Amino acid sequence: MIAVLQRVKRAAVTVDKNVVGSCGEGLCILLGVAKGDTEKDAEALAEKTVGLRIFCDENDKMNLSVRDIDGEALIVSNFTLLAAYRKGKRPDYMGAAAPDEANRLYEYFCELCQKEIRQVGKGVFGADMSIDLSCDGPVTIVMDSNVLLKKTTDSNI
Repeated sequence: MIAVLQRVKRAAVTVDKNVVGSCGEGLCILLGVAKGDTEKDAEALAEKTVGLRIFCDENDKMNLSVRDIDGEALIVSNFTLLAAYRKGKRPDYMGAAAPDEANRLYEYFCELCQKEIRQVGKGVFGADMSIDLSCDGPVTIVMDSNVLLKKTTDSNI
Protein backbone atom coordinates (compact mmCIF):
# COMPACT_ATOMS: atom_id res chain seq x y z
CA MET A 1 0.00 0.00 0.00
CA ILE A 2 1.41 3.35 -1.00
CA ALA A 3 0.32 6.71 0.34
CA VAL A 4 1.32 10.17 -0.79
CA LEU A 5 0.66 12.67 2.00
CA GLN A 6 0.55 16.38 1.30
CA ARG A 7 0.24 18.91 4.08
CA VAL A 8 -2.54 21.24 2.96
CA LYS A 9 -4.37 24.36 4.01
CA ARG A 10 -7.45 22.93 2.27
CA ALA A 11 -8.36 20.32 -0.32
CA ALA A 12 -11.45 19.21 -2.22
CA VAL A 13 -12.23 16.43 -4.68
CA THR A 14 -14.82 16.85 -7.41
CA VAL A 15 -16.68 14.25 -9.47
CA ASP A 16 -18.93 15.40 -12.33
CA LYS A 17 -18.60 19.03 -11.18
CA ASN A 18 -19.80 18.17 -7.66
CA VAL A 19 -17.58 18.36 -4.58
CA VAL A 20 -17.78 14.90 -3.01
CA GLY A 21 -15.14 15.29 -0.29
CA SER A 22 -13.06 18.01 1.27
CA CYS A 23 -10.90 18.99 4.21
CA GLY A 24 -9.54 22.07 5.88
CA GLU A 25 -6.02 22.28 7.31
CA GLY A 26 -4.48 18.84 7.44
CA LEU A 27 -3.59 16.15 4.92
CA CYS A 28 -4.53 15.26 1.39
CA ILE A 29 -3.77 11.55 1.05
CA LEU A 30 -3.56 9.68 -2.24
CA LEU A 31 -3.78 5.95 -1.50
CA GLY A 32 -2.79 3.10 -3.79
CA VAL A 33 -3.58 -0.51 -2.87
CA ALA A 34 -1.25 -3.19 -4.25
CA LYS A 35 -1.88 -6.86 -4.97
CA GLY A 36 -1.27 -8.79 -1.78
CA ASP A 37 -2.00 -5.90 0.58
CA THR A 38 -3.96 -6.82 3.71
CA GLU A 39 -5.58 -5.17 6.70
CA LYS A 40 -2.13 -5.14 8.33
CA ASP A 41 -0.86 -2.85 5.56
CA ALA A 42 -3.79 -0.48 6.09
CA GLU A 43 -3.33 -0.52 9.86
CA ALA A 44 0.41 0.19 9.71
CA LEU A 45 -0.02 2.98 7.19
CA ALA A 46 -2.96 4.59 9.02
CA GLU A 47 -1.12 4.51 12.35
CA LYS A 48 1.96 6.13 10.83
CA THR A 49 -0.12 8.67 8.90
CA VAL A 50 -2.10 10.03 11.85
CA GLY A 51 0.99 10.21 14.06
CA LEU A 52 3.48 11.62 11.54
CA ARG A 53 4.90 14.86 12.96
CA ILE A 54 4.88 17.15 9.91
CA PHE A 55 2.99 20.17 11.30
CA CYS A 56 4.75 23.07 12.97
CA ASP A 57 4.64 23.81 16.68
CA GLU A 58 4.87 27.25 18.32
CA ASN A 59 8.63 27.27 17.58
CA ASP A 60 8.08 26.58 13.87
CA LYS A 61 9.48 23.03 14.24
CA MET A 62 7.71 20.07 12.66
CA ASN A 63 6.75 18.39 15.94
CA LEU A 64 2.99 17.95 15.59
CA SER A 65 0.79 15.38 13.85
CA VAL A 66 -2.53 15.94 12.10
CA ARG A 67 -4.13 14.50 15.23
CA ASP A 68 -2.21 16.95 17.46
CA ILE A 69 -3.42 19.98 15.50
CA ASP A 70 -6.99 18.65 15.37
CA GLY A 71 -6.60 18.71 11.60
CA GLU A 72 -8.63 17.13 8.84
CA ALA A 73 -7.91 14.80 5.93
CA LEU A 74 -9.04 14.11 2.40
CA ILE A 75 -8.34 10.53 1.27
CA VAL A 76 -8.50 9.70 -2.43
CA SER A 77 -7.93 6.26 -3.95
CA ASN A 78 -5.30 6.33 -6.68
CA PHE A 79 -4.28 3.07 -8.39
CA THR A 80 -1.75 4.90 -10.59
CA LEU A 81 0.59 5.04 -7.59
CA LEU A 82 1.28 1.37 -8.38
CA ALA A 83 2.55 2.15 -11.89
CA ALA A 84 5.38 0.01 -13.20
CA TYR A 85 7.48 2.25 -15.44
CA ARG A 86 10.78 0.42 -15.82
CA LYS A 87 10.13 -0.89 -19.33
CA GLY A 88 8.96 1.21 -22.25
CA LYS A 89 7.14 4.51 -22.12
CA ARG A 90 3.66 3.34 -21.12
CA PRO A 91 3.26 2.43 -17.44
CA ASP A 92 1.36 -0.70 -16.51
CA TYR A 93 -0.76 -1.10 -13.41
CA MET A 94 -0.59 -4.87 -13.00
CA GLY A 95 0.70 -4.38 -9.44
CA ALA A 96 -2.54 -2.72 -8.33
CA ALA A 97 -5.06 -4.77 -6.40
CA ALA A 98 -8.27 -5.88 -8.10
CA PRO A 99 -10.96 -3.18 -7.77
CA ASP A 100 -13.13 -4.99 -5.19
CA GLU A 101 -10.18 -5.72 -2.91
CA ALA A 102 -8.67 -2.28 -3.44
CA ASN A 103 -11.96 -0.60 -2.54
CA ARG A 104 -12.37 -2.77 0.56
CA LEU A 105 -8.89 -1.86 1.84
CA TYR A 106 -9.30 1.81 0.86
CA GLU A 107 -12.51 1.97 2.91
CA TYR A 108 -10.81 0.18 5.81
CA PHE A 109 -7.91 2.68 5.74
CA CYS A 110 -10.45 5.54 5.74
CA GLU A 111 -12.28 4.01 8.72
CA LEU A 112 -9.03 3.72 10.67
CA CYS A 113 -8.17 7.35 9.97
CA GLN A 114 -11.69 8.49 10.90
CA LYS A 115 -11.14 7.09 14.40
CA GLU A 116 -8.16 9.42 14.89
CA ILE A 117 -8.85 12.47 12.71
CA ARG A 118 -11.72 14.85 13.39
CA GLN A 119 -12.97 15.16 9.80
CA VAL A 120 -12.16 12.84 6.89
CA GLY A 121 -13.41 13.55 3.38
CA LYS A 122 -13.22 10.92 0.67
CA GLY A 123 -13.18 10.60 -3.07
CA VAL A 124 -15.37 8.21 -5.06
CA PHE A 125 -13.57 4.93 -5.69
CA GLY A 126 -13.01 4.31 -9.39
CA ALA A 127 -14.39 7.69 -10.50
CA ASP A 128 -12.66 10.27 -12.66
CA MET A 129 -11.83 12.87 -10.02
CA SER A 130 -10.38 16.35 -9.91
CA ILE A 131 -8.50 17.48 -6.79
CA ASP A 132 -8.10 21.12 -5.87
CA LEU A 133 -5.71 21.79 -3.02
CA SER A 134 -3.60 24.44 -1.40
CA CYS A 135 -0.26 22.89 -0.44
CA ASP A 136 1.30 23.99 2.82
CA GLY A 137 5.08 24.13 2.77
CA PRO A 138 5.07 22.24 0.48
CA VAL A 139 5.46 19.15 2.63
CA THR A 140 4.98 15.89 0.72
CA ILE A 141 5.76 12.45 2.12
CA VAL A 142 5.58 9.14 0.25
CA MET A 143 5.02 6.08 2.43
CA ASP A 144 4.98 2.38 1.59
CA SER A 145 3.45 -0.17 3.95
CA ASN A 146 6.04 -2.72 2.76
CA VAL A 147 8.72 -0.60 4.42
CA LEU A 148 6.67 -0.16 7.60
CA LEU A 149 6.04 -3.89 7.84
CA LYS A 150 9.66 -4.66 6.88
CA LYS A 151 8.68 -6.61 3.77
CA THR A 152 11.27 -4.51 1.91
CA THR A 153 13.83 -1.92 2.89
CA ASP A 154 14.24 1.69 1.90
CA SER A 155 17.56 3.41 2.44
CA ASN A 156 15.79 6.71 3.16
CA ILE A 157 13.96 5.38 6.20
